[in-house]
Order: sequence, then structure tokens, then C-alpha cells
Amino acid sequence: MTIYEAVGGMETFRRLVGAFYAGVAEDPILRPMYPADLEPPKRHLTLFLAQFFGGPQTYNAERGHPRLRARHLPFPIDQQARDAWVRRMAAALDTIDLPPAARAELLRYFEDAATFLINR
Repeated sequence: MTIYEAVGGMETFRRLVGAFYAGVAEDPILRPMYPADLEPPKRHLTLFLAQFFGGPQTYNAERGHPRLRARHLPFPIDQQARDAWVRRMAAALDTIDLPPAARAELLRYFEDAATFLINR
């Protein structure tokens, strides 16, 4: 069983990303890195996470290979920004009921990916 299946599929990823972006909208470190309209990045993140964790390949079909590092190079991501992002994502995880093993795997991925994207 994939993480996508274990957590309940696309709707769970929509809820997770919705909670995350509610935090981004009020975060003084993260908000300046995002466009005025948060809907497009919300959709992109939802599709990416669903795909990464075993769901439909819609992200690739719509946007091509994720190229995470390349897509994030224009943004000044330092340790402070990385930590703020992980804090917001961990808080979003706390808003949904997930199997403990799936939650741990998601959080581990978020921590590792955020560290990988540090570019300053």
C-alpha cells in the first residue's frame, strides 16, 4: 500500500496543503516568497505530493518533471526559511488524522526536502 492510499488519497493531500497554505498566508518569512494568488501553488503542491507518495501522475502530465531544486532556485531559501516551512508543514500535518507511520514518513520527507532546497 502506498502512502497516498494509506492516508486516504487526494482529499487528504488537499486538506494538508490547504492547512499549510493557511499558515503560509500569515507567515512573515514565507509569505513574501509566494505570489499574491496562492491558488496555483496550492494546486501544484497538492498534485506533486499526491504523485510523490504514490497517487496519480497528474503533476508530471501538467508540469513535467518536478525539478524541485531548479524550480526553487529563484527563492532565497536559507536555514530560517527552511525551518519556517517545516514548522508550517508540521503544523498542517497536526490538523489531519493520519496513521502514525504515514505521518512520520511525510514529516521525514518534508524535513529532508526542505533541507535539500536550501540555496543561501
